[in-house]
Amino acid sequence: MFLAAAALLSIATVTVSAQDEAAAEPAATEQTEQAAAPASLAEMTAGLEEVPLHQALKTKFIEGGAGFMSSVILCLVLGLAIAIERILYLGFAKTNTKKLLEGIEAALAEGGVEAAKELCKNTKGPVASIFTQGFIRYDQGIENVEKSIVSYGSVEMSKMENGLSWIGLFIAIAPSLGFLGTVIGMIQAFDAIQAAGDISPNVVAGGMKVALITTVGGLIVAIILQLFYNYILSRIDALSIDMENASISLIDIVAKYQSSEAKAVEK
Repeated sequence: MFLAAAALLSIATVTVSAQDEAAAEPAATEQTEQAAAPASLAEMTAGLEEVPLHQALKTKFIEGGAGFMSSVILCLVLGLAIAIERILYLGFAKTNTKKLLEGIEAALAEGGVEAAKELCKNTKGPVASIFTQGFIRYDQGIENVEKSIVSYGSVEMSKMENGLSWIGLFIAIAPSLGFLGTVIGMIQAFDAIQAAGDISPNVVAGGMKVALITTVGGLIVAIILQLFYNYILSRIDALSIDMENASISLIDIVAKYQSSEAKAVEK
């Protein structure tokens, strides 16, 4: 009886240890696979060569189709050319209006209207041009001076906004060309399916790639030009506010000079 109990106890112990070993083996295998996975991923990444950015862009340009991608790139080049020209123009149009108004006030006190007019003629920028038009009509009264400043201010605003309609056109055209390439790419894909007689990924991939690349190209061009467009608009808004404030200050200076001139005549 004692021997039978000992035999049963030893059999139970062997069974439990065997179960523990069986449970430990999958865990060890899983840990080994998890440790091996990063190593294999690292080996795969190390095997890939880094492609330069210009080479990758060139490849995508060719894959997207030279016709549509050339049109999209042309929109980008023309839009950027106009945007850079506008930025340079607005940069040169910036005037230190505070210094100019101080100079006009001093010129009126020393040499009268002719001296102030000459100062404005020799100063670059739309603000000085507006002031010159106002002083040209000084003899016609303060009301005509104000009207002249307002009218010529609209002319200068038109000059600053010149070319923006073209940038807006390229912003609209670039995505449209991309979507047109998408439609043509889809047509090419269906033509390839019809010619092959089956719907295999290799048959569809060519047309789908053209469709997606042209769309991405058009959207990227539109986004770039939209950023430049909004920046130019912000510069024009800042200059127009500066022009309006300076014009109001000039009217006050001219009215003050007229009143002092009238008092001098009365005396």
